[in-house]
Amino acid sequence: METEIVRRLFELQDLKYRDFHSKLMPTVEKDRVIGVRTPQLRRLAKEMFQAGGYDGFLNTLPHYYYEENNLHAFLIQQIKDIDRCLAEVDALLPFVDNWATCDMLRPKVFARHKDKLLAKINLWLRSDRLYTVRFAIGMLMVHFLEDDFKEEFAESVAKTDTKEYYLSMIVAWYFATALVYQYDTAVKYLEQNRLDTTTHNRTIQKAVDSFRIDDEKKKYLKTLRRKLI
Repeated sequence: METEIVRRLFELQDLKYRDFHSKLMPTVEKDRVIGVRTPQLRRLAKEMFQAGGYDGFLNTLPHYYYEENNLHAFLIQQIKDIDRCLAEVDALLPFVDNWATCDMLRPKVFARHKDKLLAKINLWLRSDRLYTVRFAIGMLMVHFLEDDFKEEFAESVAKTDTKEYYLSMIVAWYFATALVYQYDTAVKYLEQNRLDTTTHNRTIQKAVDSFRIDDEKKKYLKTLRRKLI
């Protein structure tokens, strides 16, 4: 099955797209990128899911190609049983080696089972794997910034070791989004210098670039920028 899926992926190959997209993912070797656009991957995943018989592919880890991991993620997103979905996410996360695959993994069933999701998030945040931690923060951002928000979630994100670029970026993204939904709480992390300088300034830049934050708040946020030492 793995060979057949790889054959189908190469049928969808766009070499110009591969060359462009590879430059955005420095952690993935170019020869592991086929060059398949995301909408085509989503369509293939939907087709496979509806046809069934994709378990063999999910059980074949690690995959070699970047698109195989993305296809894997898109299949997981369609699983409706929360326990099965979480188990499949746990199986895939150790093999996620780039920001794009990490951020594409957005299972639909999570929105209906936030208690079980939160228990997993607390485990993922303690992982020593960069992209597992990034995924956990992404899940807090997607599912726990509105009605289900608690300040302890922001505390957990603020404690993240952001020496790694891709963790600094997701923390900045989290707090910039928190400024949209939980401004009074989120702004304190900037006022109190709770984030490292680089992540702090990235948060402000993302917020300033957002269409969801009003001009008055943006004006104030700009005054909180810190100088790099």
